Amino acid sequence: MAVVAVARQGISVALACRAFGVSETCYRYAPKLVGENEKIANLLVGLTNARRNWGFGLCFLYLRNVQGRPWNHKRVYRIYRELELNLRIKPRKRLRRDKPDPLAVPAAPNVSWSMDFMADRLGDGRAFRLLNVLGRAPPAQNTPMSSSISRWPV
Repeated sequence: MAVVAVARQGISVALACRAFGVSETCYRYAPKLVGENEKIANLLVGLTNARRNWGFGLCFLYLRNVQGRPWNHKRVYRIYRELELNLRIKPRKRLRRDKPDPLAVPAAPNVSWSMDFMADRLGDGRAFRLLNVLGRAPPAQNTPMSSSISRWPV
């Protein structure tokens, strides 16, 4: 807007910048190295065509370390995005899990054992740990549930 006002109206740059709220440095700014941007774009397109599974990181490292180009990663990434060379992020394939087999019921007592650690704390703050070892037995037939639990002699 300030450029048009200076060209058509013939007013000073300072007055046009103040009228439109633009700094004079912004008015005088000219992007540099536009030709190099095209060179970067051509190199990126060539790399992604040659190596389809390379993303930005590998392309930039190749340009920087192998070819020795001095370009900033932010500049190269901006051009990479403008060219829309981003790789599609593939969703992870979920593993289909089979249902676990039901637990086998032991045929006789003392065939299957279970171990477990337990920890607790007393009222005065002392901690203690226990190792519980339980022998599994087959469920008794025709008995109520409470009496089918095998009990250790005390």
